[in-house]
Amino acid sequence: MSGQASPAMDVAALEAIDVHTHVQASVLDSPATAEGDESFAAMADYFKAGAVTRFTAPMIAEYYRRRRMAAVIFTVDTMHLSGREQIPSNEEVAEQAARHADVLIPFASIDPHRGAAGVAAARRLIEEHGVRGFKFHPTSQGFFPNDRLAYPLYEVIAEHGLTALFHTGQTGAGAGLPGGGGLRLKYSNPMHVDDVAADFPDLQIILAHPSFPWQDEALSVAMHKPKVYIDLSGWSPKYFPPLLVRYANTLLKEKVLFGSDFPMITPDRWLADFGKLEIKDEVRPKILKENAARLFGLAPH
Repeated sequence: MSGQASPAMDVAALEAIDVHTHVQASVLDSPATAEGDESFAAMADYFKAGAVTRFTAPMIAEYYRRRRMAAVIFTVDTMHLSGREQIPSNEEVAEQAARHADVLIPFASIDPHRGAAGVAAARRLIEEHGVRGFKFHPTSQGFFPNDRLAYPLYEVIAEHGLTALFHTGQTGAGAGLPGGGGLRLKYSNPMHVDDVAADFPDLQIILAHPSFPWQDEALSVAMHKPKVYIDLSGWSPKYFPPLLVRYANTLLKEKVLFGSDFPMITPDRWLADFGKLEIKDEVRPKILKENAARLFGLAPH
């Protein structure tokens, strides 16, 4: 693994594990607000987040360290639709996570349209850089999760016993822009991920976000497929559909994960609203930390 040695993650000392945060600036550049970036500004407006700072990985590490939390960090590779290379690179995300291994868990992102080169990069990122999973955003990457062009990537992820995290449902990306920025919501129906779970039974999968307008589908897939989880990022808990809360409290209490979608939604805001939900006392620690620790194989220190 690249990067310098760092203290191991002390899971027992953590109050929560946020499985969904975005690194949006490189350590090589100066962090900036959304000013001057129409897409980023539109997303901040969608989340009613105000002026949002682009966080580097070390900034995220310090932010979560102060809160005694760990965070899964990633960028999103949207080369096929956007024509832009991701910033920061997957390698930088992994390197910085290694330097802050007490609080950061690195995921990579590879656009499935990269083909064989992407598959080779995925294997290298796992074996040489120690990434722990991969983030897919079907709407921003322009593909159906069950499209066979992505299957070689899933094979590598499953081979190494890692996790694939799929954006599902509506997205803040492109929201409010003419034509939604050309992004198509149809790609992010969680039923397309059901095919992936059936074809790769050993692949650990997270369906990201309350999956509006397909919440029932997401609950069904998570109920039916043993290795499919749901993260609760991207929405304030006060807007969670009642059925999602009911399942999180009962039938899916071992498979629901805390996620914020930082920096658009902060863990402080998310946890304040989560505290007002009628969640059983014995279920709260499962959602906030225990389910993620088990999923990622993080043994208590």
